[in-house]
Amino acid sequence: MPRLHTREEVMANVDRICELVEGTKAGLPGMDLIVFPEYSTQGIMYDKQEMMDTAVTIPGPETEKFSAACKKSKVWGVFSLTGERHEMHPQKSPYNTLVLINDKGEIVQKYRKILPWCPIEGWYPGDCTYVTEGPKGIKMSLIICDDGNYPEIWRDCTMKGAELIVRCQGYMYPAKEQQIMVAKCMAWMNNVYVAVANASGHDGVYCYFGHSAIIGNDGRSLGECGTEHDGVQYAQVSISGIRDARKNDQSQNHLFKLLHRGYTGMYASGDGDKGTPNCPFTFYKTWVETPHLAAEQVEQITRPTINVPCCPVPGLPGAEKSTANEMVLDGHHDLA
Repeated sequence: MPRLHTREEVMANVDRICELVEGTKAGLPGMDLIVFPEYSTQGIMYDKQEMMDTAVTIPGPETEKFSAACKKSKVWGVFSLTGERHEMHPQKSPYNTLVLINDKGEIVQKYRKILPWCPIEGWYPGDCTYVTEGPKGIKMSLIICDDGNYPEIWRDCTMKGAELIVRCQGYMYPAKEQQIMVAKCMAWMNNVYVAVANASGHDGVYCYFGHSAIIGNDGRSLGECGTEHDGVQYAQVSISGIRDARKNDQSQNHLFKLLHRGYTGMYASGDGDKGTPNCPFTFYKTWVETPHLAAEQVEQITRPTINVPCCPVPGLPGAEKSTANEMVLDGHHDLA
Protein backbone atom coordinates (compact mmCIF):
# COMPACT_ATOMS: atom_id res chain seq x y z
CA MET A 1 0.00 0.00 0.00
CA PRO A 2 1.85 3.12 -1.17
CA ARG A 3 1.86 6.35 0.86
CA LEU A 4 2.21 9.21 -1.61
CA HIS A 5 1.80 12.96 -1.15
CA THR A 6 2.40 14.77 -4.45
CA ARG A 7 1.46 14.48 -8.09
CA GLU A 8 5.10 13.86 -8.96
CA GLU A 9 5.18 10.87 -6.63
CA VAL A 10 1.96 9.58 -8.15
CA MET A 11 3.30 9.79 -11.69
CA ALA A 12 6.49 7.98 -10.65
CA ASN A 13 4.29 5.23 -9.21
CA VAL A 14 2.29 5.10 -12.45
CA ASP A 15 5.56 4.40 -14.27
CA ARG A 16 6.30 1.58 -11.83
CA ILE A 17 2.86 0.04 -12.42
CA CYS A 18 3.44 0.18 -16.16
CA GLU A 19 6.74 -1.64 -15.66
CA LEU A 20 4.89 -4.31 -13.68
CA VAL A 21 2.42 -4.73 -16.54
CA GLU A 22 5.26 -5.29 -19.00
CA GLY A 23 7.25 -7.54 -16.67
CA THR A 24 4.30 -9.70 -15.66
CA LYS A 25 3.28 -10.18 -19.28
CA ALA A 26 6.84 -11.25 -20.11
CA GLY A 27 6.74 -13.84 -17.34
CA LEU A 28 3.17 -14.96 -18.11
CA PRO A 29 2.93 -14.61 -21.90
CA GLY A 30 -0.55 -16.15 -21.98
CA MET A 31 -1.95 -13.51 -19.63
CA ASP A 32 -5.05 -11.77 -20.98
CA LEU A 33 -5.92 -9.56 -17.99
CA ILE A 34 -3.98 -7.98 -15.12
CA VAL A 35 -5.67 -6.41 -12.09
CA PHE A 36 -4.22 -3.98 -9.55
CA PRO A 37 -5.59 -3.28 -6.04
CA GLU A 38 -7.58 -0.31 -4.86
CA TYR A 39 -5.30 2.65 -3.98
CA SER A 40 -2.40 1.12 -5.90
CA THR A 41 -1.92 4.19 -8.11
CA GLN A 42 -2.25 7.20 -5.79
CA GLY A 43 -2.04 5.40 -2.48
CA ILE A 44 -4.09 6.31 0.56
CA MET A 45 -3.91 10.01 1.35
CA TYR A 46 -5.10 10.88 4.82
CA ASP A 47 -4.63 14.57 4.07
CA LYS A 48 -7.72 15.98 2.31
CA GLN A 49 -5.82 18.68 0.48
CA GLU A 50 -3.35 16.14 -0.92
CA MET A 51 -6.32 14.01 -2.02
CA MET A 52 -7.88 16.96 -3.84
CA ASP A 53 -4.59 18.10 -5.38
CA THR A 54 -3.80 14.65 -6.81
CA ALA A 55 -7.33 13.87 -8.03
CA VAL A 56 -7.29 13.02 -11.74
CA THR A 57 -9.40 13.38 -14.83
CA ILE A 58 -10.29 10.36 -16.96
CA PRO A 59 -8.83 10.22 -19.53
CA GLY A 60 -5.73 11.99 -18.30
CA PRO A 61 -1.94 11.60 -18.01
CA GLU A 62 -2.27 8.60 -15.70
CA THR A 63 -4.63 6.63 -17.90
CA GLU A 64 -2.65 7.59 -20.99
CA LYS A 65 0.37 5.77 -19.53
CA PHE A 66 -1.73 2.79 -18.49
CA SER A 67 -3.22 2.65 -21.98
CA ALA A 68 0.21 2.72 -23.59
CA ALA A 69 1.39 -0.10 -21.31
CA CYS A 70 -1.62 -2.29 -22.14
CA LYS A 71 -1.21 -1.66 -25.85
CA LYS A 72 2.52 -2.37 -25.77
CA SER A 73 2.10 -5.63 -23.86
CA LYS A 74 -1.11 -6.63 -25.64
CA VAL A 75 -2.94 -7.16 -22.36
CA TRP A 76 -6.08 -5.87 -20.67
CA GLY A 77 -5.75 -4.10 -17.33
CA VAL A 78 -7.83 -2.88 -14.39
CA PHE A 79 -6.38 0.17 -12.64
CA SER A 80 -7.40 2.12 -9.52
CA LEU A 81 -7.74 5.91 -9.46
CA THR A 82 -8.34 7.37 -6.01
CA GLY A 83 -9.65 9.76 -6.77
CA GLU A 84 -11.25 10.91 -9.95
CA ARG A 85 -12.29 14.55 -9.97
CA HIS A 86 -15.99 15.17 -9.44
CA GLU A 87 -17.79 17.11 -12.18
CA MET A 88 -17.99 19.99 -9.66
CA HIS A 89 -14.35 19.73 -8.50
CA PRO A 90 -13.20 21.12 -6.09
CA GLN A 91 -16.59 21.89 -4.54
CA LYS A 92 -17.41 18.18 -4.33
CA SER A 93 -15.34 15.23 -3.14
CA PRO A 94 -13.66 12.99 -5.75
CA TYR A 95 -14.87 9.55 -6.82
CA ASN A 96 -13.08 6.29 -6.13
CA THR A 97 -12.79 4.88 -9.64
CA LEU A 98 -11.62 1.83 -11.58
CA VAL A 99 -10.89 1.74 -15.29
CA LEU A 100 -10.79 -1.30 -17.55
CA ILE A 101 -8.40 -0.77 -20.46
CA ASN A 102 -8.30 -3.18 -23.39
CA ASP A 103 -5.25 -4.47 -25.26
CA LYS A 104 -5.62 -1.67 -27.78
CA GLY A 105 -5.22 0.95 -25.06
CA GLU A 106 -8.89 1.96 -24.99
CA ILE A 107 -10.82 2.67 -21.77
CA VAL A 108 -13.85 0.39 -22.11
CA GLN A 109 -15.31 0.63 -18.61
CA LYS A 110 -15.16 3.30 -15.90
CA TYR A 111 -16.72 2.32 -12.58
CA ARG A 112 -17.19 4.63 -9.60
CA LYS A 113 -17.42 3.04 -6.15
CA ILE A 114 -21.08 2.90 -5.13
CA LEU A 115 -20.52 2.14 -1.44
CA PRO A 116 -17.52 4.04 -0.04
CA TRP A 117 -16.16 2.66 3.24
CA CYS A 118 -17.95 5.06 5.57
CA PRO A 119 -17.29 6.69 7.92
CA ILE A 120 -13.58 6.75 7.03
CA GLU A 121 -13.60 7.12 3.23
CA GLY A 122 -14.73 10.51 1.99
CA TRP A 123 -15.38 9.59 -1.65
CA TYR A 124 -18.47 10.79 -3.47
CA PRO A 125 -20.61 7.71 -4.24
CA GLY A 126 -21.20 6.39 -7.72
CA ASP A 127 -24.62 5.15 -8.78
CA CYS A 128 -24.33 2.35 -11.35
CA THR A 129 -22.65 -0.95 -12.19
CA TYR A 130 -21.65 -1.90 -15.71
CA VAL A 131 -20.99 -4.99 -17.80
CA THR A 132 -18.39 -4.86 -20.57
CA GLU A 133 -17.15 -7.47 -23.00
CA GLY A 134 -13.62 -8.20 -21.84
CA PRO A 135 -10.73 -10.29 -23.17
CA LYS A 136 -11.82 -13.12 -25.47
CA GLY A 137 -15.44 -12.08 -24.98
CA ILE A 138 -15.88 -12.70 -21.25
CA LYS A 139 -18.44 -10.32 -19.74
CA MET A 140 -16.94 -8.28 -16.92
CA SER A 141 -18.06 -6.01 -14.10
CA LEU A 142 -15.89 -3.97 -11.75
CA ILE A 143 -16.57 -3.32 -8.05
CA ILE A 144 -14.43 -1.86 -5.27
CA CYS A 145 -13.65 -3.09 -1.77
CA ASP A 146 -16.59 -2.26 0.57
CA ASP A 147 -18.98 -2.66 -2.37
CA GLY A 148 -18.39 -6.37 -2.02
CA ASN A 149 -19.83 -6.50 1.50
CA TYR A 150 -23.30 -5.98 0.06
CA PRO A 151 -24.79 -8.97 -1.80
CA GLU A 152 -26.97 -6.64 -3.87
CA ILE A 153 -24.08 -5.39 -5.98
CA TRP A 154 -22.91 -8.89 -6.89
CA ARG A 155 -26.44 -9.85 -7.92
CA ASP A 156 -26.86 -6.64 -9.91
CA CYS A 157 -23.69 -7.27 -11.90
CA THR A 158 -24.53 -10.92 -12.46
CA MET A 159 -28.12 -10.32 -13.52
CA LYS A 160 -26.79 -7.83 -16.08
CA GLY A 161 -24.76 -10.68 -17.54
CA ALA A 162 -21.38 -10.49 -15.78
CA GLU A 163 -19.36 -13.72 -15.98
CA LEU A 164 -16.35 -12.25 -14.17
CA ILE A 165 -16.61 -9.74 -11.33
CA VAL A 166 -13.36 -7.97 -10.49
CA ARG A 167 -13.14 -6.66 -6.93
CA CYS A 168 -10.20 -4.32 -6.33
CA GLN A 169 -9.73 -3.64 -2.64
CA GLY A 170 -7.54 -2.11 0.03
CA TYR A 171 -8.80 -4.26 2.88
CA MET A 172 -7.14 -4.48 6.25
CA TYR A 173 -7.09 -6.68 9.31
CA PRO A 174 -9.06 -7.92 11.23
CA ALA A 175 -11.31 -8.78 8.26
CA LYS A 176 -9.00 -11.25 6.46
CA GLU A 177 -11.01 -14.43 7.01
CA GLN A 178 -14.31 -12.71 6.32
CA GLN A 179 -13.15 -11.22 3.02
CA ILE A 180 -11.62 -14.47 1.78
CA MET A 181 -14.97 -16.10 2.54
CA VAL A 182 -17.02 -13.32 0.92
CA ALA A 183 -15.28 -13.77 -2.44
CA LYS A 184 -15.93 -17.51 -2.43
CA CYS A 185 -19.52 -17.20 -1.23
CA MET A 186 -20.43 -14.54 -3.77
CA ALA A 187 -18.89 -16.60 -6.59
CA TRP A 188 -20.95 -19.60 -5.46
CA MET A 189 -24.20 -17.72 -4.92
CA ASN A 190 -24.00 -15.91 -8.25
CA ASN A 191 -22.45 -18.63 -10.42
CA VAL A 192 -19.75 -16.14 -11.41
CA TYR A 193 -15.97 -15.96 -11.59
CA VAL A 194 -14.43 -13.54 -9.07
CA ALA A 195 -11.01 -11.90 -9.23
CA VAL A 196 -9.87 -10.07 -6.09
CA ALA A 197 -6.82 -7.80 -6.00
CA ASN A 198 -6.05 -6.66 -2.47
CA ALA A 199 -3.34 -4.47 -0.96
CA SER A 200 -0.69 -5.73 1.46
CA GLY A 201 1.70 -4.09 3.91
CA HIS A 202 1.29 -1.28 6.44
CA ASP A 203 0.64 2.35 5.55
CA GLY A 204 1.25 3.77 9.01
CA VAL A 205 -2.43 3.54 9.92
CA TYR A 206 -3.79 0.20 8.68
CA CYS A 207 -2.27 -3.22 7.99
CA TYR A 208 -3.47 -4.88 4.78
CA PHE A 209 -3.70 -8.65 4.49
CA GLY A 210 -3.27 -9.32 0.77
CA HIS A 211 -4.73 -12.69 -0.25
CA SER A 212 -5.59 -11.61 -3.78
CA ALA A 213 -7.37 -14.50 -5.45
CA ILE A 214 -9.16 -15.92 -8.47
CA ILE A 215 -12.31 -17.86 -7.59
CA GLY A 216 -14.19 -20.27 -9.84
CA ASN A 217 -17.88 -19.92 -10.57
CA ASP A 218 -18.47 -22.83 -8.18
CA GLY A 219 -16.85 -20.96 -5.27
CA ARG A 220 -13.57 -22.88 -5.25
CA SER A 221 -10.21 -21.11 -5.33
CA LEU A 222 -8.25 -21.27 -8.57
CA GLY A 223 -5.31 -19.29 -7.23
CA GLU A 224 -4.54 -17.21 -4.14
CA CYS A 225 -1.68 -15.05 -2.92
CA GLY A 226 -0.48 -14.86 0.66
CA THR A 227 0.41 -11.70 2.58
CA GLU A 228 3.61 -11.00 0.62
CA HIS A 229 4.30 -7.63 -0.99
CA ASP A 230 3.87 -7.44 -4.78
CA GLY A 231 2.46 -10.95 -4.90
CA VAL A 232 1.15 -12.25 -8.22
CA GLN A 233 -1.27 -15.11 -8.78
CA TYR A 234 -2.43 -16.52 -12.10
CA ALA A 235 -5.27 -18.80 -13.17
CA GLN A 236 -7.26 -19.77 -16.22
CA VAL A 237 -11.00 -19.20 -16.45
CA SER A 238 -13.28 -20.91 -18.95
CA ILE A 239 -15.82 -18.82 -20.82
CA SER A 240 -17.42 -21.89 -22.37
CA GLY A 241 -17.43 -23.59 -18.96
CA ILE A 242 -19.36 -20.86 -17.14
CA ARG A 243 -21.85 -20.53 -19.98
CA ASP A 244 -22.42 -24.27 -20.01
CA ALA A 245 -22.89 -24.28 -16.22
CA ARG A 246 -25.43 -21.47 -16.32
CA LYS A 247 -27.34 -23.22 -19.08
CA ASN A 248 -27.30 -26.78 -17.75
CA ASP A 249 -26.70 -26.80 -13.98
CA GLN A 250 -29.72 -27.80 -11.92
CA SER A 251 -29.72 -27.50 -8.12
CA GLN A 252 -26.73 -25.12 -8.06
CA ASN A 253 -28.15 -22.77 -10.70
CA HIS A 254 -28.98 -19.96 -8.30
CA LEU A 255 -29.60 -17.38 -11.02
CA PHE A 256 -32.24 -19.45 -12.81
CA LYS A 257 -33.90 -20.64 -9.61
CA LEU A 258 -34.24 -17.16 -8.13
CA LEU A 259 -36.56 -16.10 -10.95
CA HIS A 260 -38.29 -19.48 -11.30
CA ARG A 261 -39.06 -20.11 -7.65
CA GLY A 262 -40.64 -23.43 -6.76
CA TYR A 263 -40.95 -24.67 -10.33
CA THR A 264 -40.92 -28.35 -9.34
CA GLY A 265 -43.85 -28.05 -6.94
CA MET A 266 -45.78 -25.61 -9.10
CA TYR A 267 -45.46 -27.86 -12.16
CA ALA A 268 -46.66 -30.82 -10.13
CA SER A 269 -49.61 -28.68 -9.03
CA GLY A 270 -50.60 -27.81 -12.58
CA ASP A 271 -49.42 -24.21 -12.34
CA GLY A 272 -47.14 -24.14 -15.39
CA ASP A 273 -43.50 -25.03 -15.95
CA LYS A 274 -41.83 -21.71 -15.07
CA GLY A 275 -42.33 -21.41 -11.32
CA THR A 276 -42.95 -17.84 -10.13
CA PRO A 277 -40.77 -14.82 -10.91
CA ASN A 278 -42.52 -12.56 -8.38
CA CYS A 279 -40.25 -10.89 -5.82
CA PRO A 280 -41.18 -12.07 -2.30
CA PHE A 281 -38.84 -9.66 -0.50
CA THR A 282 -40.82 -6.69 0.77
CA PHE A 283 -37.75 -4.68 1.78
CA TYR A 284 -36.58 -4.47 -1.82
CA LYS A 285 -40.00 -3.33 -2.98
CA THR A 286 -39.94 -0.58 -0.36
CA TRP A 287 -36.39 0.43 -1.28
CA VAL A 288 -37.23 0.77 -4.98
CA GLU A 289 -40.60 2.46 -4.59
CA THR A 290 -40.00 4.62 -1.48
CA PRO A 291 -36.27 4.79 -0.67
CA HIS A 292 -36.64 7.36 2.09
CA LEU A 293 -39.14 5.10 3.85
CA ALA A 294 -36.68 2.21 3.55
CA ALA A 295 -33.98 4.41 5.10
CA GLU A 296 -36.31 5.27 7.98
CA GLN A 297 -36.99 1.58 8.56
CA VAL A 298 -33.25 0.87 8.71
CA GLU A 299 -32.76 3.75 11.14
CA GLN A 300 -35.36 2.21 13.44
CA ILE A 301 -33.26 -0.93 13.82
CA THR A 302 -29.87 0.85 13.79
CA ARG A 303 -29.57 4.59 14.50
CA PRO A 304 -30.80 7.94 13.10
CA THR A 305 -27.40 9.71 12.85
CA ILE A 306 -24.30 9.13 10.73
CA ASN A 307 -22.01 9.37 13.76
CA VAL A 308 -22.08 7.71 17.18
CA PRO A 309 -20.98 9.25 20.50
CA CYS A 310 -19.13 6.17 21.76
CA CYS A 311 -16.90 6.04 18.65
CA PRO A 312 -16.88 9.56 17.20
CA VAL A 313 -15.36 10.26 13.78
CA PRO A 314 -14.08 13.85 13.45
CA GLY A 315 -15.83 16.01 10.89
CA LEU A 316 -19.20 14.24 11.03
CA PRO A 317 -22.24 15.45 12.98
CA GLY A 318 -23.97 13.52 15.76
CA ALA A 319 -20.95 12.67 17.90
CA GLU A 320 -21.94 14.43 21.11
CA LYS A 321 -20.40 12.74 24.11
CA SER A 322 -22.50 10.11 25.91
CA THR A 323 -22.57 9.99 29.68
CA ALA A 324 -21.03 7.01 31.46
CA ASN A 325 -24.49 5.97 32.67
CA GLU A 326 -25.85 5.85 29.09
CA MET A 327 -22.95 3.66 28.09
CA VAL A 328 -23.54 1.23 30.94
CA LEU A 329 -27.30 1.07 30.40
CA ASP A 330 -26.80 0.08 26.78
CA GLY A 331 -24.65 -2.89 27.67
CA HIS A 332 -24.02 -3.86 24.03
CA HIS A 333 -21.40 -1.38 22.90
CA ASP A 334 -18.26 -2.97 21.56
CA LEU A 335 -15.09 -2.08 23.40
CA ALA A 336 -12.30 -0.72 21.26
